[in-house]
Amino acid sequence: MKIGDAAAALGIEAHVLRHWESVGLLAPPRSRSGHRSYDEHALNHARLIQILQRAGLSLDQIRQLGSSAHEERLALIAARRTETRDRIALLQATDQFLAHLAACSHPIIAECPECSDFTKKGEPMPG
Repeated sequence: MKIGDAAAALGIEAHVLRHWESVGLLAPPRSRSGHRSYDEHALNHARLIQILQRAGLSLDQIRQLGSSAHEERLALIAARRTETRDRIALLQATDQFLAHLAACSHPIIAECPECSDFTKKGEPMPG
């Protein structure tokens, strides 16, 4: 499949695939005339890159995953999982705060004891 068709199948622009190739993340086979030819293996590799990006990994981190020793990969994954759990906790605290705000009956939110409790904890604040 040509790059345009592959990009459409993945829901991305062709320049993204070219970029991934230029930074060493993707190496689609080439036709005799030198055109990229995306087979199922290349598409699956691109899908993996997309999943890892959605998981919050940078292209550099994705490259590290592919080229690192097992222990280094485990450390990178553990660090990302910690960041993910921290983000989840922040989002949960933010949701609790917003739920309280929606139900808060104080005419001045800053005078609400529960709102004050959230601010004393430092939640929710951007991470």
